Amino acid sequence: MSADLQTLVLNADYRPLSYNPLSLWCWKDALTALFLDRVTLVATYDAQARSPSKSFQIPSVVALKSYVTLARTPAFTRYNIYLRDSFSCQYCAVRLPSGGLTFDHVVPRSRGGLSTWENVVAACSPCNLRKANRTPAEAEMPLLTEPRRPTRYELHHRQPEFDHRQYHHTWLDYLYWDSELES
Repeated sequence: MSADLQTLVLNADYRPLSYNPLSLWCWKDALTALFLDRVTLVATYDAQARSPSKSFQIPSVVALKSYVTLARTPAFTRYNIYLRDSFSCQYCAVRLPSGGLTFDHVVPRSRGGLSTWENVVAACSPCNLRKANRTPAEAEMPLLTEPRRPTRYELHHRQPEFDHRQYHHTWLDYLYWDSELES
């Protein structure tokens, strides 16, 4: 049995609680929630967990028994900023993986700029260093798009396409419910 197995967590409507990051629990937490009758077992791995007297299938997908109302606005995280900005520097348009990006305060924090959706953008390191402690106008580096708070829907549709090989086959039916159907 692999200690790193994870369980996909669905809301009571059988949609993932979150796509970015994907709503996952450690299999032990999922098994505990199952025993506490907080979730419904949807699918299992072929692996088992054993106690001295019993064995249990490891859950691969569970659904909450009570519906959780999701926040209307997405969390303000580094990944969501990169996702909103399409993993592109908002000064020079270079597209980089998230590991190659930084984030920049449009109005620098030292000048009272806040860490908000409307004041933070993705930036490559050279542009971030060049802009330094100035506004885009002072640095003569206009923004490609004005930063704003995205919706959950916008971020979900900017999410990179799921790599089928990365996920257990029991998860796939639940990862595409919000995808547009082909005609």
